[in-house]
Amino acid sequence: MKPAQLELMTTVSVPTISPDGRHAVVATSRASFDSDGYVGQLWMLHLDGGAEPRRLTRGTSDSAPRYSPDGSLIAFLRADAKGRPQVAITRAGGGEPQLLTNRKLGVGSFVWSPDGTRIAFTSRTPEPGRYGTVEGVDAGAEDPRHITTLKYRGNGVGWIRDKVASIFVLDVPDPDGEPFITAVGRAAAAAKEAGGETPTGFPSARRLTGDDTDAGEPAFSPDGTQVYYTAAHHEGADTDLRSMIYRVPAAQLSDAEVPGELVLGSEHGQVAYGTPAFSGDGATLFVLGAEVGPDGTDFVARCTGVHAVPVAGLPTLDATLLTNTQDTDYGDVQSTLIASGSDSVLAFARVRGSGELHKVSAVGKTEVLSSGPRVITGAAEADGTIVVSYADSMSPGECGVLQDGALEPLTDFASALRAGTRIVAGRELTVASGDGYPVHGWVFLPEEPGPHPVLLNIHGGPFSQYGWDYFDEAQVYAAAGYAVLQCNPRGSASYGREHGLAIKGAMGTVDLDDVLAFFEGAVAAEPRLDATRAGVLGGSYGGYLTAWTIANDHRFTAAIVERGYLDPFSFIGSSDIGWFFSEAYTGTDEVAVREQSPFAKLHQVKTPTLVMHSEEDYRCPLEQAQRYYVGLKRAGVDTEMLLFPGENHELSRSGTPWHRKARFEAILDWWERYLPVAGDAAPADA
Repeated sequence: MKPAQLELMTTVSVPTISPDGRHAVVATSRASFDSDGYVGQLWMLHLDGGAEPRRLTRGTSDSAPRYSPDGSLIAFLRADAKGRPQVAITRAGGGEPQLLTNRKLGVGSFVWSPDGTRIAFTSRTPEPGRYGTVEGVDAGAEDPRHITTLKYRGNGVGWIRDKVASIFVLDVPDPDGEPFITAVGRAAAAAKEAGGETPTGFPSARRLTGDDTDAGEPAFSPDGTQVYYTAAHHEGADTDLRSMIYRVPAAQLSDAEVPGELVLGSEHGQVAYGTPAFSGDGATLFVLGAEVGPDGTDFVARCTGVHAVPVAGLPTLDATLLTNTQDTDYGDVQSTLIASGSDSVLAFARVRGSGELHKVSAVGKTEVLSSGPRVITGAAEADGTIVVSYADSMSPGECGVLQDGALEPLTDFASALRAGTRIVAGRELTVASGDGYPVHGWVFLPEEPGPHPVLLNIHGGPFSQYGWDYFDEAQVYAAAGYAVLQCNPRGSASYGREHGLAIKGAMGTVDLDDVLAFFEGAVAAEPRLDATRAGVLGGSYGGYLTAWTIANDHRFTAAIVERGYLDPFSFIGSSDIGWFFSEAYTGTDEVAVREQSPFAKLHQVKTPTLVMHSEEDYRCPLEQAQRYYVGLKRAGVDTEMLLFPGENHELSRSGTPWHRKARFEAILDWWERYLPVAGDAAPADA
């Protein structure tokens, strides 16, 4: 795969399934260099065989489809003229969609009420005078921000206290009814003089939650009278990571801002609860939860578990844990729960680099519905049929039906990708670290005989994982003639809590041992790898471990440190998560922290290093890269810095297509300079 072929990668949304189990709808998304954005539509999938998938909508950016409870309508998010996602509805059989919202900052997520007459959605509301709410007042002319909290901005969101996320409810109009009309001229003036709402061309929405704290993940109660949601309204919310489940009346008057009733959790509890979902029979409330310890900030390597509580027992302080949080993590792959049958939910588990689908009952019985070399990214169930979205080594996104543990594909969205480029499947490999600990990972080999220069690619997190899913970075590097090594060292997710905890207070110890052992084991096992021509690279925590590697090991010819966590001390005051993240991993003893800091070891670096960062990265702030680059430069190390304007920590995954392409081109240019392939690779699209 070449950088210019990013447009060939199609990913898919969580599917939705009709109540009769005969059809499913999914949204696709792909990069577009023409729009320098992401485009996609809804697709109808026929589950009873015969017909091929067909495009249901023709918007430029349609996403997040959901069938109405009776199956007659599909609600989804559609980008409006300004690119903001808004709620829209269309007839399930197709037809002209109708936009239902016109939110200044767009809509985040939404759900149907059980009777299909209402939709609850989340949206951020800007303070008056900010974000273009007053004509002529741009970002540089806004009033100063008075900040009094630790939590005041977030990567990819920006400032958060001046645009709080709230939950709204709107009545779904008759799709065949008279269109809403925007009042103009004398009609608008008359409406304003009468003191009523001026017709805006959209149905009115009632705000259910206030403007003091973010609220999200709405779920209607089975009888439709209440909206349950996740928030942190408690007094100490600014200094801990607790979240709880609240509820408000669904018929609450517009902007009444009645405080939500706490139904699950405690301001002193040791579990952060979220993602409320009701069982099919309405008797059980399921939630996801992760322990945060007595002080509410102990998050390191905490595996998320599935919890449940009888609805009749609400409100309550705690829910019953149903899954094993020492071995299995139900976070990150898809942090949601889907009702399954009368008393169970479908949940997504990270297991040894895969994403499994599990069925968890209210009494704690867990059934593995899908496992193997793939990552299940979404699921829906109706009338006994389960449809999933997934990614595997040969496709970034497809849909299929689960039947008796087998996955029957429904789509082939990767056909254009396969036609345009070679896809290299990773070879699974496990090697022993220095102390005998097994290190699990993958080797991606170009098809040519080699010997190939080697790239050791290190993932972020650190409580994250490389997996069986299609990864554009491995494909681009392999297509350019590089062998790519990717592993999950200690500190990673999907191998249990003990594996993840191994680097708490000891970053750069066994994790460094593990990645170097994997490198050595791979080159020993595969004669087509040239250990004398090797580079190391990584982003975020991967940037940390790359910088730490080249400070302590000098075998690599060159390195790329991207969006790195490089100085634990300054990270505390500059990162959106610095106030709790850094000390949790490195500890508080200054000497010990310095012994885990790449910045403190900068004088030991000899390896030519490209430093890459995004200018709006609030997770690993720009100052981390700037200071590291200047330090290398002053030390006489061959170094360069590449900065991406307008991008944040997610550049490599969801940045603008032109920037993602430029990033790949810069990476390949750096490797060609220091690790030339020397003619042992064929063209990437051969």
